[in-house]
Amino acid sequence: MEKLQQILQYHFKNQRLLQQALTHSSVTGNEHRNYERLEFLGDRVLGMTMAHLLYNMFPNDREGDLAQRHVKLVRAATVAEVAKKLHIDDYIIAKDKETAQRVNVLCDVGEAIIGAIYIDSNIEEAIAFVERNWRDMIDKDSGSEKDFKTRLQEEFHSRKLPSPTYEVVSKSGSEHEPIFCVKVVMNDKLSACGEGKNKKEAEQRAAENLLKIIG
Repeated sequence: MEKLQQILQYHFKNQRLLQQALTHSSVTGNEHRNYERLEFLGDRVLGMTMAHLLYNMFPNDREGDLAQRHVKLVRAATVAEVAKKLHIDDYIIAKDKETAQRVNVLCDVGEAIIGAIYIDSNIEEAIAFVERNWRDMIDKDSGSEKDFKTRLQEEFHSRKLPSPTYEVVSKSGSEHEPIFCVKVVMNDKLSACGEGKNKKEAEQRAAENLLKIIG
């Protein structure tokens, strides 16, 4: 744990919080000993912190542009990328290594660590942690990247097609770690599916996959 804290550049006063943030529900269903409650808190702290950073870093961006940047920076794939960069997957306490390598688990643990830092210290420390580890992903020189649903909507419009429709085709996993599968259809001929830990993320992945199909 000492080596991980050096990597995180934060030393916990309450070491149990770090232990809890790293513990998956496959090891214990006790929510006061696994990361689920901390993940809930950390998700909100990350969202608020990222909004704060983007608001200050891009004073000329409109609300819609800020929102698109925000989606990209707090989505599961990005949080998981940060967690991998910090080698957090080497410290996750789960039933097996495969579980620890899953994108949604890496994301949840990353958010749980943010929540744990917030409880262990204060919001300033949590903001500092996010700023250190997300700043290099925020490109000041480029415009905000359009999300895949927006790009698909524009593609449909250019082809004079009705707006794309999204349908949840399945929901698997536990109540605390659901996996949604969403299907998007184009002109009743082409379709694609995407998965995510919530409906919005699954819709984005479905839109991305359909965009790949239609080129």
